[in-house]
Amino acid sequence: MALTNEYIKQRLTEKFGDQVQNFQEPYGMLTFEAPRELNLKVLQYLYDEDALAFRFMTDLQAVHYPDNKGRELAVVYHLHSLTENVRIRFKVFTDIQTPDVFSATALFSAANWMERETYDFYGVNFVGHPNLKRILNVDEMDYFPMRKEFPLEEQTRVDKDDDMFGR
Repeated sequence: MALTNEYIKQRLTEKFGDQVQNFQEPYGMLTFEAPRELNLKVLQYLYDEDALAFRFMTDLQAVHYPDNKGRELAVVYHLHSLTENVRIRFKVFTDIQTPDVFSATALFSAANWMERETYDFYGVNFVGHPNLKRILNVDEMDYFPMRKEFPLEEQTRVDKDDDMFGR
């Protein structure tokens, strides 16, 4: 039997009920979300269930939604079932004040570096990570550069004439 988005959705709903939600299929890729407390349980189920077999983590990253109060940071997992050649996207949201998400390093060894990078740029604290520290930025940085906390341009610049840029 071919692994379809509808079948994956059915299996997840049977196992977790309404805790998995917001199912979408942008460009044909099944995308869904679950509470951050369930991230490891959902990942473990997707990994262990032989009919699904999502045993390869393609990517892990974060997205900052500053206007989404209480859900400012999204941790996004991209998983691949190599046997069925199917990819899915799984999201968990957390607030920016306590950005704690359980680490997936025990399940996917590839998550080790990806979680360190996500911590480095977004400040997501992966609870249980074996060596969570900055990996690309200097240790002295007291901010997370990919968060949308700063204006895109310095508003006080005098060396720039907006008329030259069509504004």
